[in-house]
Amino acid sequence: MNKKLKVGILGATGMVGQRFISCLEGHPWYDISVVAASPNSAGKSYTEAVGSRWSMSTPIPSGVANMTVGNASDIASIAGQVDFVFCAVDMGKEEIRKLEEDYARHEVPLVSNNSAHRSTPDVPMMIPEINSDHAAIIEFQRKRLGTKRGFIAVKPNCSLQSYVPAIAPLMGFGPKDIAVCTYQAISGAGKTFETWPEMVDNVIPYIGGEEEKSEREPLKIFGRIVGGKIENAVEPNFTAQCIRVPASDGHMAAVFVRFAKKPSKDDILSLWRNAKGRPQELSLPSAPRPFLTYLEEDNRPQTRLDRDTGKGMGITLGRLRTDSVFDYKFVGLSHNTLRGAAGGAILTAELLTADGYITPA
Repeated sequence: MNKKLKVGILGATGMVGQRFISCLEGHPWYDISVVAASPNSAGKSYTEAVGSRWSMSTPIPSGVANMTVGNASDIASIAGQVDFVFCAVDMGKEEIRKLEEDYARHEVPLVSNNSAHRSTPDVPMMIPEINSDHAAIIEFQRKRLGTKRGFIAVKPNCSLQSYVPAIAPLMGFGPKDIAVCTYQAISGAGKTFETWPEMVDNVIPYIGGEEEKSEREPLKIFGRIVGGKIENAVEPNFTAQCIRVPASDGHMAAVFVRFAKKPSKDDILSLWRNAKGRPQELSLPSAPRPFLTYLEEDNRPQTRLDRDTGKGMGITLGRLRTDSVFDYKFVGLSHNTLRGAAGGAILTAELLTADGYITPA
């Protein structure tokens, strides 16, 4: 890429916004040109606006620290300063839906971490290694919105990254029934142990809306484009329980799978070891190599040891064994604010840039 694209971050002071800023420092394709948040933060320097809430392990990048925070709702002003934006605002779902469509109608491509448009039939919801072909729906979306450049793309729920990538290579065996229990870190709620001391030495067996997303969103990922819309798959059948656990980062999943045609364990391991997608084929900057890593030790993957595999973009798997009720069971792990949030959105943007959907304004 001859010239870096100018990117804006909406919701830049929140935890996912902070992760976007951290991930984009030194990015070979993108430069941060705008940071924006709520009216309460607008007009302040980024350092002043985020204050003591900076949660990353590295300092605020010097190029961002003194930037003046914009108002995320001032679309016309921001649109003139960027080639595209990432969205991680903390607002009501209907407010987010309108805000994101308004950016698209202002001819700004938008890649969202939010859930507001995940069920919109002409909005691609992408795990780039799995359903990169869903980018083709963007042209239908642009026709609906009346835009030439502007569109919305979204990433799925963060917890899906710990098990859906493991199922995707096995689709040829017809996975029919999948039961999953996810053990989700507190950063998924935008919290640290300092801001949520109640989570120390505690487990909460409820995360609002998470189980519905975990059961519904994989069907869109495994769906296909029909008549200008993404038609959800009808199988596999998913059932999920989602539990908040006292880990800072990293979502783990215990997964049980029943197949129409049961593969051998060697079949599964071979498919996992060789799994890759267009991000790896295109050598995109954020693409992990390998995509999936299987660990042979009985006590792996572990959240603290393995969440940063592939700079937090790789998926680690382990404990594959036969099950007395289902065919197989295994454990998966992903970094929820990297692969599951900001990093996954950046990888999606890289793919959309490589495929010509995100271009200079």
